[in-house]
Amino acid sequence: MRIGRMAPLLAVGITATLVPALAPTQASAAEPLKRFENQKPSWHRCDRSMPAAFQCATIKVPVDYSRPTAKTLKLAVSRMKTSVPGKRHGAILFNPGGPGGEGLDMPVMMKDTMPKKVREQYDLIGFDPRGVGRSSPVTCGLTTAEQNIEHAYRPKTFDRDVKWARTVAGKCRAKNGDTLAHITTRNTARDMDVIRAVLGEKKISYLGYSYGTYLGAVYAQMFPERTDRFVLDSAVDPARVWRGMLQVWAEGTEPAFTRWTKWTAQHHRTYQLGDTPAKVKKTFWDLIARADRDPIESGGEKLTGDDIRAALRAEFFSPRNAAENVVELKKAADGTPASPRIAAPDDEQGPRRFAAPAAQPPDDNSSAAFWTVVCGDTAAWPRDPDQYRRDAIRNKAKYPLYGDFGSNITPCAFWSRTAEPVTTVDNNVGLLTVQNQWDSQTPLTSGLGMHHALKGSRMVYVKGGEGHGVYSDDPRWCANRTVNAYLSTGKLPAQDVTCKAPARQNEGVNQRIVPAPQQAPGAPRF
Repeated sequence: MRIGRMAPLLAVGITATLVPALAPTQASAAEPLKRFENQKPSWHRCDRSMPAAFQCATIKVPVDYSRPTAKTLKLAVSRMKTSVPGKRHGAILFNPGGPGGEGLDMPVMMKDTMPKKVREQYDLIGFDPRGVGRSSPVTCGLTTAEQNIEHAYRPKTFDRDVKWARTVAGKCRAKNGDTLAHITTRNTARDMDVIRAVLGEKKISYLGYSYGTYLGAVYAQMFPERTDRFVLDSAVDPARVWRGMLQVWAEGTEPAFTRWTKWTAQHHRTYQLGDTPAKVKKTFWDLIARADRDPIESGGEKLTGDDIRAALRAEFFSPRNAAENVVELKKAADGTPASPRIAAPDDEQGPRRFAAPAAQPPDDNSSAAFWTVVCGDTAAWPRDPDQYRRDAIRNKAKYPLYGDFGSNITPCAFWSRTAEPVTTVDNNVGLLTVQNQWDSQTPLTSGLGMHHALKGSRMVYVKGGEGHGVYSDDPRWCANRTVNAYLSTGKLPAQDVTCKAPARQNEGVNQRIVPAPQQAPGAPRF
């Protein structure tokens, strides 16, 4: 049995003063921007293995929007023109999450997710954000080991963690030069607005998952007059970008773990992990202690207690998955042949990849893009390694499962100065947020933070909902009906909507959402 590594999600930090969409230097650059907005893309079939209607193109955007006549980046864009004359409302952009998630394939996936009456109103638009995939991909030349975000705090390994963080930051700086400071959420939002102009749209609609919710919120903050029908699914708290979003995993996991102990005790006949929550809890922590003394061999790997804590953190939000994995680990520890591994939600196979001979992004692109955005978005990261040490010790005591992981040192401690302040999200733009109660990557408190920041928003809350991502392809589900009605009419619900989790989800089968792009081992993800 091999426990799959979680792919973290993103956000948190301290929000700085609001920066206008166009700072003075950018306002004077508005005229040069027209050469980007007036581009005429050369659309072509993306790949012979994909539908003929799935078209791709490459456009150019400025590296630095305050100097639009200087260097440029290539941005890969895709489309499926599914709108019907007489029914067409406009174009809708998609983002699958990240930072570091590739979105070029999303029109194909969303065509199967959106019902016909919604699809007929939109041209579906995908893109790889700057620095990602086929959009001038960044690389830091990281090894597989260097891409692992999850570092448990241990006094004897902390100096090694500091060295890792310093090394990653140094490699990223050396490989990317001045471009590094401009791979940010704010500039990706500006890129979205260039895409809007190139498409000839006065406004743009949008559906973003996870990190894509933060990107959408930043766009709405910077370009409120061009924001049409926006759906933010499984939201990052904009007040906690980005260190706070790593820490929120620890905060959110503890109540999920408590819920898991109760559920597993109720199913003692099946799992034999304890017939009371206290006994289930003891079984788990005994297993962790045992693995720390003598690592458990599983799937060809030796797993320590720290490895198990990291691997199972997200599983506790779906009790059945966690119970099954703990049972398999106990079998492995006892030398009993393990059953085939049961896939967890974060292990879903990624989307179909292009078969075209185009150059593939570097192996570390997902990780490099993650750190580039997370560290470059905000200057709020502490610079003193000892603060990370103190925070990790304190939060491990407060949140035993993941507190030390969430607060340990990261490359952002040694990152270069940010190009501009972080975006303060605080507006009255009308849009829709969607949130599961038991979401491992953007826990409920994170989704509520986004909803409160967007004062004109309405929230669809799925009570009892498990898994990361809500909107899917079943138009009968309460949450999906609300999203589809909004995308069809542009009318928000009169008030927030509470939906009950679908029955099949309650049976332990998670909704299938848009799958995340395949990533290098250990690559973080929101």
